[in-house]
Amino acid sequence: MGSMTTAARVFTYPYRVTYADCTVGNHIYYGRYLALLEAARGEAFREWGIPFLELQEQDTIFPVLECLIQYRFPAAYDDQLAIETALVEAAGVRLKFSYRVSNQHGRCVLEGHSQHACTSLGGKPKRLPLRLLELLKRAP
Repeated sequence: MGSMTTAARVFTYPYRVTYADCTVGNHIYYGRYLALLEAARGEAFREWGIPFLELQEQDTIFPVLECLIQYRFPAAYDDQLAIETALVEAAGVRLKFSYRVSNQHGRCVLEGHSQHACTSLGGKPKRLPLRLLELLKRAP
């Protein structure tokens, strides 16, 4: 199958910043954002009807190949964040997600993307599941 691209599959994951997320400067520690994006991506798959656990049980995982994060504005303790996750491309054995994190005032905190390979649990590359490709075809 060829490359499929869509920006329609957007999922918004709400998150309130905890004290444990923050540095002594009262902003989210920069490395913590990767865990938040992972949580949002997992919930997006669940919302789209394809939970990661189900895929893992079918010997399919999506290790990260590349991640780019551009920090725009610091998020502070108790901020309410909206983490938008979009599956924007699927081709062969690769997926690409885009992210936008905004605070409760609509201010952009972070933008970025991640590229993932589709592999077996043992690390062998494999084609994307047909069910996932069907999901992209159905996107409005």
